[in-house]
Amino acid sequence: MATTNDLKNGMTLDLDGTLWNVVGFQHVKPGKGGAFVRTTLKNVLTGKVVDRTFNAGVKVEVATVDRREMSFLYRDGADFVFMDSESFDQIPIPPAVVGDAADYILENATATVALHDGEPLYVELPASVELVIAATEPGVQGDRSTGGNKPATLETGATIQVPLFITTGEKVKVDTRDGRYLGRVTS
Repeated sequence: MATTNDLKNGMTLDLDGTLWNVVGFQHVKPGKGGAFVRTTLKNVLTGKVVDRTFNAGVKVEVATVDRREMSFLYRDGADFVFMDSESFDQIPIPPAVVGDAADYILENATATVALHDGEPLYVELPASVELVIAATEPGVQGDRSTGGNKPATLETGATIQVPLFITTGEKVKVDTRDGRYLGRVTS
């Protein structure tokens, strides 16, 4: 247990059985009435962001979230199997928990897995990954004043937009947060 005076960004709270990350907080002392804490909370599972106000000094339940470096091994049916880099325990994680990370993760890639009471909450990839273009049409420069984009399929099966000069077999850097093309990778 902690009080609202102990809140910090990144802290995980257990409010009414739901886990929330503290995104922002502000202590407010009005001239009249008691002090309070205005917070912005993000639901760990759904990503929903809400504003919530607490009276100053109110006790809140702090949840222990264990963030571990893990390697993605393989897919077992629908589940993704990750291995803890320290204990070598293998954990199956359902696709709903992996989320959009499934589009950018290859076997033996390292990711951060957040666990609460042994249950996986989410999988977090590095900000960018390097992937090979599995298929794309040849780019044809037409009547346009600026460079164009075309769809390309990555080795993971995800489709992103790339510039016209990118060809099949090239390695590119991709932003894992929004699937944006960041550039070519030169060896």
